[in-house]
Amino acid sequence: MKYRSEIDGLRAVAVVPVILFHAGFGAFSGGYVGVDVFFVISGYLITVILLSEIEAGTFSIARFYERRARRILPALSVVMLACLPFAWLWMIPDQLKEFGQSLTAVVFFVSNFLFWKEEGSYFAAAAELKPLLHTWSLAVEEQYYLFAPLTLALLWRFGRRRLFWMVVGVAVLSLLATEWGWRYAPRANFYLPQFRIWELLAGSICGFLATSHPPRASKGLSALGLGM
Repeated sequence: MKYRSEIDGLRAVAVVPVILFHAGFGAFSGGYVGVDVFFVISGYLITVILLSEIEAGTFSIARFYERRARRILPALSVVMLACLPFAWLWMIPDQLKEFGQSLTAVVFFVSNFLFWKEEGSYFAAAAELKPLLHTWSLAVEEQYYLFAPLTLALLWRFGRRRLFWMVVGVAVLSLLATEWGWRYAPRANFYLPQFRIWELLAGSICGFLATSHPPRASKGLSALGLGM
């Protein structure tokens, strides 16, 4: 796909409030929603890439996963290795054991399930002692990457239009599950993919639309989105 500079701009707009939220700035107490924006961006980019390759007849599942690995694994490995000496020096045995479990979960991209099963929410004070807690969102994305290319490739025979409405249907079901989840299972609602998939699929829907018709610039809509 062609480079989209405005997507990088949107990434910057999304990441700054997340950083300021974690830095403790009260004015950005809702800054964590930047993570939700990242989910939408990921869904959009992956769908555009997959649709373009499937329609051109160049899709390769091996090449797709190879690109994801080259993009994610080097930086993730650096983060994990950088945490090791500090965990060894500063953590008491129980904390070190939990850290070891989180390392294993991160390697297999299931840390969101691990943190869901543990006591306390993402925003609890004890979360400050979990240096890999932020990898829950990466795990959700990787779980999406695991199924999205296979699903699109297998269901492509039904036609692009039907596939689009299947994506819309799953997104709506996930959104309804989220509405139930924040009331009755808030921790699961935060960590688990079935409650997050609608955000990735919102980006996927945008990807379907963007590859169906040439996108038109709209300064008004851009300003509205930035303001929101």
